[in-house]
Amino acid sequence: MKTVRVARISVIAFGLFVVAASATQSAEIASGIPRIVDGDTVQIGSAKIRFAGIDAPETDQVCLDAKGEKWACGVTARDELIKYSAGRSWDCDLVGSDRYGRSLGKCFIEGGDISAWMVRSGWALSFVRYSHDYDRDEEIAREANAGLWAGAFIAPWDWRHRNAATVVLGALSVPVDAQKTLLGAVSSEGAPSPDCTIKASVGHGECIYHLPGDRWYGKMRMDPGKRWFCSVGEAEAAGCRAPKS
Repeated sequence: MKTVRVARISVIAFGLFVVAASATQSAEIASGIPRIVDGDTVQIGSAKIRFAGIDAPETDQVCLDAKGEKWACGVTARDELIKYSAGRSWDCDLVGSDRYGRSLGKCFIEGGDISAWMVRSGWALSFVRYSHDYDRDEEIAREANAGLWAGAFIAPWDWRHRNAATVVLGALSVPVDAQKTLLGAVSSEGAPSPDCTIKASVGHGECIYHLPGDRWYGKMRMDPGKRWFCSVGEAEAAGCRAPKS
């Protein structure tokens, strides 16, 4: 009986080893110099990668600085990531995919976690709906009034669906009418940046983008529910498509 039991344990151990080995072999890694789409989305080769565990401002997102002035925080978050990357090669561990077909991953430069840097610098938030990996980095940014935390802003996940009940985050020094100002910062005020001129309509379960010069572009009023994008890649990464005709 003792011999049979040892053999059985050995078989189980071998089975676990095979499963672990298979999991290791199936893990995907993307390496190279990325094209940075926005503060939490990049492309390396053919892989479109959304950072797992964080959420950065949308490129059409507007925030308030410490003086209560509006600024294009989404564009700035993207540009800060571009500056931090500085043309260096990345290594990304891909851990799944999202509903838009993008790979979810954690990316590193010379072993340093890029998402941790983004959150700790105040250019992104810990995406607590899905992960608490970066909660401590967010605490550090908030205590230092770094990046977005120097003024007032709406969490990216709330900005995408903002309404009168939307909560405004940020420093205590921001004006008391911050919510009214941010909720009023609708797309009709113009593109957040001269290089972000793609218009998109979101509704009825789909998002359609329009480029300058197409037949619908000039007719589209950028009222609430519309989006600005800086590139076709960014619009498609957000689940938008070109018009059919």
